[in-house]
Amino acid sequence: MTYPIVAYGDPVLRKRAVNIEQGTDVKHLAAAMLATMAQARGVGLAAPQIGKAISLFVVDLSPFMEAKLQSSKYRKVYINPTLQLDSAGILQYHEEGCLSIPDISVEVPRAKRLVVTYFDTNWQRQEEELTDMPARVIQHEYDHLNGKLHIDYASPLKRRLLKGKLADISQGKVAVAYKMRFPG
Repeated sequence: MTYPIVAYGDPVLRKRAVNIEQGTDVKHLAAAMLATMAQARGVGLAAPQIGKAISLFVVDLSPFMEAKLQSSKYRKVYINPTLQLDSAGILQYHEEGCLSIPDISVEVPRAKRLVVTYFDTNWQRQEEELTDMPARVIQHEYDHLNGKLHIDYASPLKRRLLKGKLADISQGKVAVAYKMRFPG
């Protein structure tokens, strides 16, 4: 099963996600989110992007890892995550896109290193230290859980320039190779 990806303009993308009660069975939801992300050729997908304002996201970090032979090791589910950003404050600026806002890239500052604490689908507490692109993906998905989008990092001028394109996306005037759900 896959879900349509919620498009820009839907209020769920601006909601703060609520924590999932510990012990809740989210294995089927997580599997469907991983399938949805793969179908859309994404590297991350947060629950708000499928219309659920809960604290869960999935990622596939295998494109950024050296041990490509163990790609299943890098397809992960993060439940009720918390982040600790590197206290040194080293920021990296790179262009980011988003499945909910297709064809719009924005340069976003992200911490180079972080520690993420979360639960897996068996409700086992996990902790990982990530750097560079994997850390960037986690920060992007974590932003979704807080109602923040990559376009929020754009300068006021760029936001004005994107206004028409964003309106088109929210009205379904966008061509993508995956299912989307538009506001309205």
